[in-house]
Amino acid sequence: MKKVLVFGGGTGTSCLLSGLKLFPLEVTAVITVSDNGSSTGQLKEELDIPAVGDIGKVLLAMSNVDDDFVDLLGYRFHKEGSSLDNHPVRNILLAALIDLKGSLTEATRYMCQLLNVKGTVLPLTEEKVDLVGTGRHKGEYFYGEVEVSNNIKNISRLKYDHRVRIRSEIKQKIQECDLIVFSTGSLFTSVMPHLIVKEIVDAIGASEAPIMYVSNLVTQPGETDGFSVSDHLQAINQYLDKRKVDVVLANTGKIDPEISDKYLKMEGKKIVHLDRKKIAEQGAEVIADNVICIEDGRIRHDAVKTGFRIFSYLMDKA
Repeated sequence: MKKVLVFGGGTGTSCLLSGLKLFPLEVTAVITVSDNGSSTGQLKEELDIPAVGDIGKVLLAMSNVDDDFVDLLGYRFHKEGSSLDNHPVRNILLAALIDLKGSLTEATRYMCQLLNVKGTVLPLTEEKVDLVGTGRHKGEYFYGEVEVSNNIKNISRLKYDHRVRIRSEIKQKIQECDLIVFSTGSLFTSVMPHLIVKEIVDAIGASEAPIMYVSNLVTQPGETDGFSVSDHLQAINQYLDKRKVDVVLANTGKIDPEISDKYLKMEGKKIVHLDRKKIAEQGAEVIADNVICIEDGRIRHDAVKTGFRIFSYLMDKA
């Protein structure tokens, strides 16, 4: 069975993994733990633990249990003035398991058993970490994922607030995998947090597995305004050091102008333009297909089609 290693975090990665789990693949997801917003940020500070929010989303996406159980873990308390306000059950459960099991990795491993996850989910690190953006002006820094996301244009380089250690298991997974995937999602706060860890970049550099980037469908205000597919690719390649992305999975499906106009007016998001020539100039192959769908008026990757294209790429390489 072919082995796929996905780097990412958040909603985009959850969607991707929910499709991949349907195919005969051995999937490992390595997830960022530097979020500092909402419930995740509150638990992170109060309990001095890594961010658990993205891990929780991914676990539910990869689960194989009944919908009622998924709904229970996804339930978010809404009681103004309560200490539980805005906390989803999955976050509270993961926080408790860190205490009981001794680490986020072991807490996640137990949740995988509970949710019948057919694959492996690993946090990038066991440590409580924060993203730091080095400003373009001397002595200027932006602390925390939220502030970084809001100031990308003023940031020259990303780093963590201290040196990050990763488990040897992650390096082993990189060494053994048949395909490395950088997931759709927030480019600078879900993908890049992996690539500012030297051990990760070095392990990828030593791997013979091809590298795929699953391109975002729309731009993210404040992070990737005006970015084409090749701009996303170039940003990743700058952090990859010796290796470069080998193949890009991008969308060619058309979007109802009414929906795209709504995205632009209400959220400032534009459809990411597929510029094949500039992608080719960076040495990457393009897999282009209609991998888009609309769910409740929202633009999303079609999880099954996206998973199928990744699976087909691997089978073609066999």
